[in-house]
Amino acid sequence: MTNLETFDMKFFNSFLLTALLSFIAGIYVSYWWFFALVAFLVAVLVHQKGYKAFFAGFLALFILWFLLAFWMDLANEGVLSAKIASILPLGGSKWMLMIITAFIGGLVAGFAALSGSYLRSSSSKKVI
Repeated sequence: MTNLETFDMKFFNSFLLTALLSFIAGIYVSYWWFFALVAFLVAVLVHQKGYKAFFAGFLALFILWFLLAFWMDLANEGVLSAKIASILPLGGSKWMLMIITAFIGGLVAGFAALSGSYLRSSSSKKVI
């Protein structure tokens, strides 16, 4: 089996759609939680097993939020993140703040995608 045969295109499409649509939604919609709705809808449309949907949503938002936090950190020369990291019990580590921020966003998107996957699988089963 080659690497292309073992590569899961549904996972990649779900990951890419979640990240891209969440980024676009973040530009045009001012609600921070809107990415969870995007992850939910992508998981409903691109059906996968629950753990794959969770991991695709988690990974997409973890990377997206980390990159956005890093970009914002560069934009203000690290002043804001250093101050927030000193307020929180992080020992002043702005990197830990970015990782925790990305982890929380990833968890929300992952559970939203898991819910979408379960909704899709429950609606496909016939009820007697």
